[in-house]
Amino acid sequence: MIEKKGDSKENKLPDFIKWFSELDKTSGNLVGGKGANLGEIYQLKISVPPGFAITAQAYNYFINQAQLDEKIKELLSKIEYEHTDKLIEITKEIRNHIEGAEFPKEMEEDIIEAYETLGSEESGLKGKQAQDIIKKSPEPIFVAVRSSATTEDLAEASFAGQQDTFLNVKGKDDLLIYIKKCFSSLFTPRATYYRNKKGFKHEQASLSVIVQKMIDSDKSGVAFSKDPTLKNDNIMIEAVWGLGEGIVSGQISPDRYIVSRESKEFQIQKKYIGKKKIAITRDSSGKKEIVKLKEEISERQVLKEHEIKKIAEIALKLEKHYQKPQDIEFAIEGGEIYIVQTRPITTLGKRVEEGANIKLKGELILKGLAASPGIGSGKIKIIHDLKDLGKVNQGDILVTKMTNPDMVVTMQKCAAIVTDEGGITAHAAIVSREMGIPAVVGTQEATTKLKDGEIITVDGFHGEIYKGKIAENAQKEILPVTIQTKTKIKVIVDLPSFSSRAAKTKLKEVGLTRLEGIIAESGKHPIYFLEKNSLKDYEEILFDGIKDIAKHFEEIWIRTSDIRTDEFRNLEGAPKDIEANPMLGMHGIRYGIKYPEIFKAELRAMKRISEQGKKIGIISPQVISVEEIKKLKEILKEIGFNQGKIGIMIETPASVQLIKEFCEEKIDFISFGTNDLTQYTLAVDRGNEKVQHLYNELDPSILHQIQHVIKTCKEYNVETSICGQAGSKKEMVKFLVENGIDSISVNADVASDIANYVAELEGKTTGQEEQNQEQAFMKPEYNQTKEEIPKSKEPPISEYKEEIQESKEEISEDKEPLISEFKEEIPKIKGANPIQEEKQEETPEDIEKDIEESGVPKEIAKEEEEFDEKAMEEQPDLIEEQKTYEKISGKKEENDTNEEVLDIF
Repeated sequence: MIEKKGDSKENKLPDFIKWFSELDKTSGNLVGGKGANLGEIYQLKISVPPGFAITAQAYNYFINQAQLDEKIKELLSKIEYEHTDKLIEITKEIRNHIEGAEFPKEMEEDIIEAYETLGSEESGLKGKQAQDIIKKSPEPIFVAVRSSATTEDLAEASFAGQQDTFLNVKGKDDLLIYIKKCFSSLFTPRATYYRNKKGFKHEQASLSVIVQKMIDSDKSGVAFSKDPTLKNDNIMIEAVWGLGEGIVSGQISPDRYIVSRESKEFQIQKKYIGKKKIAITRDSSGKKEIVKLKEEISERQVLKEHEIKKIAEIALKLEKHYQKPQDIEFAIEGGEIYIVQTRPITTLGKRVEEGANIKLKGELILKGLAASPGIGSGKIKIIHDLKDLGKVNQGDILVTKMTNPDMVVTMQKCAAIVTDEGGITAHAAIVSREMGIPAVVGTQEATTKLKDGEIITVDGFHGEIYKGKIAENAQKEILPVTIQTKTKIKVIVDLPSFSSRAAKTKLKEVGLTRLEGIIAESGKHPIYFLEKNSLKDYEEILFDGIKDIAKHFEEIWIRTSDIRTDEFRNLEGAPKDIEANPMLGMHGIRYGIKYPEIFKAELRAMKRISEQGKKIGIISPQVISVEEIKKLKEILKEIGFNQGKIGIMIETPASVQLIKEFCEEKIDFISFGTNDLTQYTLAVDRGNEKVQHLYNELDPSILHQIQHVIKTCKEYNVETSICGQAGSKKEMVKFLVENGIDSISVNADVASDIANYVAELEGKTTGQEEQNQEQAFMKPEYNQTKEEIPKSKEPPISEYKEEIQESKEEISEDKEPLISEFKEEIPKIKGANPIQEEKQEETPEDIEKDIEESGVPKEIAKEEEEFDEKAMEEQPDLIEEQKTYEKISGKKEENDTNEEVLDIF
């Protein structure tokens, strides 16, 4: 403990500073919930990002010495709690008083001294006098400044998330500023109102502030004390260079190490060295960067043998302490392993027998993107022209440049599918996942390197193709969704023949059925029926197809046909004219309006399903004007279809710009089509390999549009959903849940995983019991900004080159250096991102519910939002940091088990 200057027996000062080494789970009255939880891990002798707490008693001392006690009390007495404007005005005045007050000299000195100690190499040594251990850092370090209220996590009321946290604070002056900002956040309108509503006296509420060093990862990863996917007791560890956020999103193929827990030596049973083409790092100014790795580095083992065994040892220690298998996030800086977070594994009940999804052994002949999980063996049939589709027999492997809807019927016969081009949102990937057929896309050279008639094995789990038959065929198991979430989970079903497979999810609502799937299975273009004057047959085909899907579900949202000429020109009766740019041509709702009889046949088929007791949502694609929806309503009125909900696809920038007008037209729902919205916004053809690296559904321009539409729809009580493939990406799911989307539609094979992830984001658990207060820190406290989480000890850049260049075998010192000579390869970064206010754990729905339960007027919440938005305008936008690696690599690497790995960093 740092001694206080001027202490005396008569006038003893409180402890302003407490280091993690002085804390444990019983320290909540001193340092609040966060501080106590960090201290608990520290007491297990496990390295956590080092830091200290400014005590709640220090806060009280600050208020007292600034003579703010009576001033705050006087101002609070003037509040009319149901008078929103007055509440906002007075709490703002209180915050201004706190932020404008000077720190007592003795308190300021202790804080600065602790900050400088934290920046020293020996910041963990607290047993000696401060003056004996301080080694001043050559420059100020980046720290996180986190509020930790003494009223957090109480049984009778939850105050979590009501106070502020700031990341990447650098320098003593800024540190003092942001500590006071944390102090003042005790008196936001919402927090003040909430305390009053719950009957807590304001003077009883104190605030501790946690100051932690920001960790700048050389290596990062996740460890599971029990394999989360296979039924065994092995420890599983995944690791990448730099920051670890690329693992869960699938941006980087990590190394994977399987470690036995049976021996004290932690024998490493298996090692899979991923080809890590990129790394996510920070530059010296703190900006996050995606850097390209040379092949020598990308294929090098990330963790050293002793690091693997040490992490395995820590995993078992945490499991033993908490008496549950743990999902652990770690970061390594300068050889020091830090545990960033630990929580229970939530997927143990869904593990499969060992061997269901293991890496195959054999002669690897080709690699691509893992587009649809499963294993398929069979004879290669290379298709250069659609007229050759007839040579594909049941159980063959379809190999082609790129699939299109004309191939749907043939695809159903195949044991697996391989393409030269395309990404995970390409037609081959989408359809294969629904069918449960293994698929590897984007191989670049499948049609030239593979030979017609040869036998191969396609591993859709890992994106690999092997010579000969080396494994039995296997589909990914469809798991039922067993957890209830506020954000509704729906399933995507296009093909009637695979609807029973989707029904295994136990979900009762279909968020998207595309009529093109049924049309493609019929083999005939709608124009065929129009010219043959047999639209009743067209209606019957659609009715039968929808009925086969709907029998498994209670509600089904159906998109009217969206037939592009380039994708369907090989169907019988298809027009032969070629559009210069089919994507910008005659399809979607404009096609239906041009051919109203075709449009009516589609709507009549839906009406008949509705008359059988099923709820129907009509989704209009490619909408760009309110007049189009008015025309749709006219046709619905004409055919007497009044029961269906009316919705539009948000997939054009026009639909985003006109969302208010659409809501005023009384639509019932919207559904984001992020595939097309991304293409239209970024002017990128996702099927064009040359610009594929620019295609990014998480681009800030897309996220801003989604955010705007959701916010507007909420004002008009219009339901919001997503039906694009992005709904299966955890990065996008996290963003959508945070912004309050009503439902997310996903492929059947990921429905269970996404539901569990949404539940986690919403603050739930997948088990029957809620975690007790003692284990509160095991929930994702750092959930929204995990990559920013601190870390410490060990010098930064100079050591990193050494760290990465060492591998399993000895590498001479004169080998090619990783950093200095190759700027594009993992530079060791000092610092962290510019100061950003951290988002709290609770989602918008949690806040809304909390406000409703406490009776907080919505005007207060709105004022808080505006206040936060204004503050964020002065700080770099977090969304800017969500740009993915595609800007560099042009491809998306799939994590082997990204559906089981929880969101990290």
